[in-house]
Amino acid sequence: MSVNSALSIACLMLNSSFAFLSLPQLVRYAQTAAAPAPEPKIKKFQIYRWDPDTPGDKPRMQTYEIDLNTCGPMVLDALIKIKNEMDPTLTFRRSCREACLNKIDTNTSKVMKIYPLPHMYVVKDLVPDMSNFYAQYKSIEPYLKKKDESKQGKEQYLQSIEDRQKLDGLYECILCACCSTSCPSYWWNGDNHLSLLINFTIINLPMIDSRDDFTEERLSKLQDPFSLYRCHTIMNCTKTCPKGLNPGKAIAEIKKMMATYKEKRSSAI
Repeated sequence: MSVNSALSIACLMLNSSFAFLSLPQLVRYAQTAAAPAPEPKIKKFQIYRWDPDTPGDKPRMQTYEIDLNTCGPMVLDALIKIKNEMDPTLTFRRSCREACLNKIDTNTSKVMKIYPLPHMYVVKDLVPDMSNFYAQYKSIEPYLKKKDESKQGKEQYLQSIEDRQKLDGLYECILCACCSTSCPSYWWNGDNHLSLLINFTIINLPMIDSRDDFTEERLSKLQDPFSLYRCHTIMNCTKTCPKGLNPGKAIAEIKKMMATYKEKRSSAI
């Protein structure tokens, strides 16, 4: 578009609701409005689908095509776009926005495949059954416990700066279950695995938190054969954590605490 044409459009706009804009702003607006649409960038997404309410339905991969020019940069943006504009039957949990750090690969020659969390029963499409996960989470009592509760609610439990810094890299856990579902020990012992991997931050937090009074009792529970020493340091948990945390290191630290606890217990006998 020539400058004269743009100016003509701008002049017409002066008699409309755009009269509050300056002439240079009107010219830029007209040029932008007349800009050609970008070439479509079609990306294929293959998504795991299964509906238990549909008789005879079997798990399958369904393909959707998205123009990346009209979609946000993250995988979650693509899922939301598919559900809102293409297929409202697609089911997934979207509370993972805080952990959605996975960007869409802009290479349109590659198909992006999306599956539910592995080694969990699937409720529908991308929604896994988290019942066992939350039951294990509840069993570890993931909260601070005080032996003297007479001051509970009456004053704050203060920490030094040094003690508070010990919690960094642990409290950021969002309970997404990526660590546990990537762990072979969990695959083999999912019903019994007492979840150092599953909720490593939560179970570790009270034990190292200076405000908790039940460290020894918590360590005692970890002598269960299906908890701490089921970790074989494969490190899948650390590789898959969307928050960049290090479950493997946390478990190693707890093993050190366990060794000290056992020595202390043996000397007391």
